[in-house]
Amino acid sequence: MARVSAEATPARRPRPPRTLVQKLAPIVLGFEAIVVFLAGLTIFGLKALPAGIEPWWAIVAGAVVGLACIAVAGMITKPWAVAAGWVIQLVIALAAFLEPAILLVVLIFGGMWAYATIMGARLDARRPAEPSTETQTESE
Repeated sequence: MARVSAEATPARRPRPPRTLVQKLAPIVLGFEAIVVFLAGLTIFGLKALPAGIEPWWAIVAGAVVGLACIAVAGMITKPWAVAAGWVIQLVIALAAFLEPAILLVVLIFGGMWAYATIMGARLDARRPAEPSTETQTESE
């Protein structure tokens, strides 16, 4: 078995620090994915889809939107990911027309998404760009 020396492995470029938005938004979307899938099951069980649409489409829609939440959460560092998260919030809000109880999900998770993206960006803007190695005291 050959040994791998430290010189043989290329040095990785350090990953830039994640912003507060990039930390909070995936958490919201991850939990929302679970709730959205369960909402699809609820619509299926209540047979709340319009006439002519098979009830199992509710499960498919819940799974697709839940997977979209997980996919966007995984790619949150991309510049388009926050906008895609807002689109997902809109799609979930439209589901409230099928089952009004989903409006509660929209209010809770939509509020958390808005807080994570809007307030997270404001707090990120107030954070210093470079972490200083020196500490300042009040007496200075």
